[in-house]
Amino acid sequence: MINMFLTKDEEKMCDGEFGETVRKSMDILVALGDIYGASKLVDITSAQVSGVSYKTIGDAGLEYLEDLAKGDLIDSNINASLNPPGTDLNNWKELGFPEEFSIKQNQIVDAYAKLGISKTCTCTPYLVGNVPRFGDHVSWSESSAVAYVNSVIGAKTNREGGPAALAAAIVGKTPLYGFHLDYNRKANLIVNVECGLKGADFGALGYIIGKAVGGGVPYFKLKNTPNNNDLKTLGAALASSGSVALYHMENITPEFKNANKKEVEDIIFISKKDILETRDNLSTTNKEADLICLGCPHASLEEIKQVANIVQGKTIKNKLWICTSISVKATADRMGYTDIIEKAGGNVVCDTCMVVAPIEDMGFEVIGVNSAKAANYVPSMCGLDVVYDDTENLIQFE
Repeated sequence: MINMFLTKDEEKMCDGEFGETVRKSMDILVALGDIYGASKLVDITSAQVSGVSYKTIGDAGLEYLEDLAKGDLIDSNINASLNPPGTDLNNWKELGFPEEFSIKQNQIVDAYAKLGISKTCTCTPYLVGNVPRFGDHVSWSESSAVAYVNSVIGAKTNREGGPAALAAAIVGKTPLYGFHLDYNRKANLIVNVECGLKGADFGALGYIIGKAVGGGVPYFKLKNTPNNNDLKTLGAALASSGSVALYHMENITPEFKNANKKEVEDIIFISKKDILETRDNLSTTNKEADLICLGCPHASLEEIKQVANIVQGKTIKNKLWICTSISVKATADRMGYTDIIEKAGGNVVCDTCMVVAPIEDMGFEVIGVNSAKAANYVPSMCGLDVVYDDTENLIQFE
């Protein structure tokens, strides 16, 4: 029994009049809406779909996608993009990715393309054209992207699972509940940061508060003004140690004035000692990293430029990957940053990231990261040790 209100067209979708792919997608969305008490479906302008890496969805996921792609589609007229897969789709052989894995990975991305999802594979779609407007309803599923689009852009999404975001992309709708409703977007924790922050400090802060607030909505008061890369780093950490989908920051994020902070009773004070202890605890070893992986979430052009400035004219001792989207890499190529990094011995790697790539099968033992999200996930998902630090401290030279 369907409890949500459905329009006549939506009922036709449920009845299979638009084909089996649309019907299956509506089944997922209606079931979610009924579970969470949504009153209706709402039109979306954007989708971002996770569940892309062969490492996480395997042959069963590939089979499901290829079966779904055989059906008819409707023109949902939305901007839909993919999360990172497990390889650099074009250069996997040169970078040493396993062949069987890489072939399967490309098949997965091709199946998504048949479903109308762009092959722009990135966890930072807001850097490469998938940029909703303030107040838009969207359906995004990658945790750091959800935190960014809700908090920094001010669009509205729940933290969707991959199948739900895919279903929403196919029909152009999502259930109206959770963070789509303004009254659920209020703060329930005040975070007073008593020290200035820079670089990997933002990841440490996010890691602390994510564990403290869980799925809540923190409101930050900072001593200094972060840039967008800092906000990206903070949101990723919040979403990985907790399940934060939205945060507010005083005088920075677009909804901070509506966060009802005066009604919040829970307050946490964060000292420099808290930040330093967390930075230390995010490392699992004191050994030197044999692979430095930057770009979790995917690196912006400014972050790639920073690395190019650090390594210019030098020779890197350890392997270096900077993970980013193919679109950002194209610009880095034109600016000469890629050439500088490659001459120093590093690589700008497209599409994938260290969390969903099979790095555990590629001969690496210790991974150096400047991302608290990666530091949190790599030991459990890859079984490898991590060293957490700022970029300039991780890269070693001969």
